[in-house]
Parts: sequence; structure tokens; C-alpha cells
Amino acid sequence: MECSLVRILVVEDFAPFRELHNLDLRGLAMAHPFKHAESSARRFGGSAEDYLPIHNWFDESKAFMADFRHRALRHHAEGIFLCERIFGAAITNSEGKQVPVRYIGEQHVREDLGGIPTAQDWLSQIKPVRWMYGQRFEQDASGPHVAS
Repeated sequence: MECSLVRILVVEDFAPFRELHNLDLRGLAMAHPFKHAESSARRFGGSAEDYLPIHNWFDESKAFMADFRHRALRHHAEGIFLCERIFGAAITNSEGKQVPVRYIGEQHVREDLGGIPTAQDWLSQIKPVRWMYGQRFEQDASGPHVAS
């Protein structure tokens, strides 16, 4: 669907995300936050250390999901706006230059994904299972089970 002022993204625009499970991901390295920070310093000036807290924030979820799926939590448009709420509208780098946090977040997500998906693009790929529908569930040794 095209609009004269804005192109509205639809899920099909991110069809490659749906196909990730079919790709051979061996040998594909995920960028370290410091590499993103070095890229920010080249783009916006200052030093990598100026940008490291923001890039660390985007990749914190690697602590409990150490593959590409960690990106579903913050690597999208809503995550970029959340980053801006946490870090402020702009940071001042070591050269005294004000750099919009949104630009830094957009750079991070684009470097990792090649574009900026929506949270819906990520969430729409979750395969629903019964307990996700909000029904009560009981826990036993084999995992969560919906109570009858």
C-alpha cells in the first residue's frame, strides 16, 4: 500500500525475517556493541566510549538469548523510541557535539538488520501456543501446562 507522503510497511516487507529459520546461520557473526560504537564515532564524531552505553543497551538481551532472536526485544522502531526515553533526546559526545539518540538507535538497528522493522514485524512471527492466550497454567517437571 502506497501513500503519497509516507510508505506504510506491511509484514511482507520483512518477509526475510520469516525465512531466517531456513537459513544456514553458521559463520555469521553478530556485531559487538563496541563495533557499533566505533561506527557511531566515525559517523557522528567523538569517541566510541561516548556511544557504548546506548549500544550496550540494545544488545543487553544477548545475556539470556545469545542468538539473533535477542533482537526481537529492542531492535525495532518502538525500541528506538524507548532508547530515546531512557537516554534522552540527545547525548553530548566528547567533542561537545549534540547527537540525537534516535539517530544512534536507528544506526544500530540498520547495521544489524538492514532496515528498521516494527515491533509487530517481530511479534507476528511468534507461533502461538495455548498458555500464551492468558489461560491459567500449572507448572510441573515437564514445563508449563494449561490448567483445565
